This record gives sequence, structure tokens and C-alpha cells, in this order.
Amino acid sequence: MEKTRCAWAGSDPLYLSYHDDEWGMPQHDDRRLLELLILEGAQAGLSWMTILRKREHYRRAFAEFDPATVAAYDEERMQALLQDPGIVRNRRKIESAIQNARAFLRVQQEYGSFDATCGALSAVGPSRTTGSRWRRYPPRRSRRGR
Repeated sequence: MEKTRCAWAGSDPLYLSYHDDEWGMPQHDDRRLLELLILEGAQAGLSWMTILRKREHYRRAFAEFDPATVAAYDEERMQALLQDPGIVRNRRKIESAIQNARAFLRVQQEYGSFDATCGALSAVGPSRTTGSRWRRYPPRRSRRGR
């Protein structure tokens, strides 16, 4: 039985593999979620195919998307990444990847896992006052320790 594919998948084997095996599939592994977060940030203004072609190099450049390792990247590592032709060499995109890894760790630390937080966000219904589900969850810890 032949798979039905979206027209955007085209005929490139890399894109077809992405379409068939990843696109629209739920992800629950935190490292995989960080990978998607970093790759989506790198993709801004570019085609997804450009990022897919650079993906393996991103995995090496960003320590297989280990959040603690990426969060610890310093200016020296940033300069090395800016010289790396295997990734998108845009300072702001690299800085955002590092900052996102740091925020990712804070979410893991506070809520147990990034995946659990995403799952909880999708399970919350719309707020009665704003119509948005994003303003209510996850609940913030009180500054007074309550």
C-alpha cells in the first residue's frame, strides 16, 4: 500500500523521510525536543530543507543537543560556531540556541521535564478571561514561597 503524502514533500529523499517518519509525529524525548527547538530557530527565514541538509552537522556542533552542554557554551565556543560552515552562521541564531538550552534546563529543573510541561500545556483548556490556554499553565511559583 502506497503512502499518501502532502504535496510539499516533493521528491527529495531527505524530505520524504522527514515527512514519512517525523512530521506530525508526537515527540516525548527531551533531547529531541531541544533539537527541534534549535533547528526551528535556525530555520527562521530559510527553507526547512536547508536545515534538514545541515541537521547532522547541527547534531555534532550542538553536542547531540545535550541541554547542559549547550547551555554551558561560552564566547569562545560561540566564535568557533560562527566559523562552522556546516550550520547557519548567524550570531543571533547561535545565541538563541544557547539561551534556549538554558531556559530548557530551567523548565526541566522546575517541572521535571520539558515534555511534561508541553503535555500539560496542551491539556489545559482555554482561560475564561483571555481565551488562551498559555497564560494559565504552568503555574508560577509564588515569590513569597506559597
